[in-house]
Amino acid sequence: MVPVTNSEENHVKVHFPLDVDEDGWPPVGVESVRAVDLGDGTVRVANAPWFAQGIASGDVVRVELDEDGVRWAEETVEASDHCTIRLIVLQDGGSTEARQAVLDDFHRLGTTGEGIERFGMVALDVPPSADLPRIRALLERGDAEGRWDWEEGCVTAAWTAAGA
Repeated sequence: MVPVTNSEENHVKVHFPLDVDEDGWPPVGVESVRAVDLGDGTVRVANAPWFAQGIASGDVVRVELDEDGVRWAEETVEASDHCTIRLIVLQDGGSTEARQAVLDDFHRLGTTGEGIERFGMVALDVPPSADLPRIRALLERGDAEGRWDWEEGCVTAAWTAAGA
């Protein structure tokens, strides 16, 4: 079994406001993501987000503190070259076993990630060292077979080139 993520004691939460579409997706208006406080008004994102667009693990984001001390994402100041890919697992209703099988399949190609039961989802962190062409091929094959639906939450030029 693939470990999903590691947790560090110095992690903080950074909040991303989300635009909910006319169909009610994403199902929340704010997403909280783990990050490491860099001490200069920025944080380094520590995991692939479930819903926020244009953000990937490792990105450095400028934050603003509100009156309650909550960190709100303002802008990305340094991209990490990681990609965020999200899947809604359709096989076996997105069961724990089905989500873990998806994580295992993609882990073999160099990704990490985690699953969330509530939405039957998997969020993948795809580092630049991962096998991008094989990941894209697996995504497309699983989609065609009805195993999952997927979206690109944050991609790089290398990711786009791998699909050309």
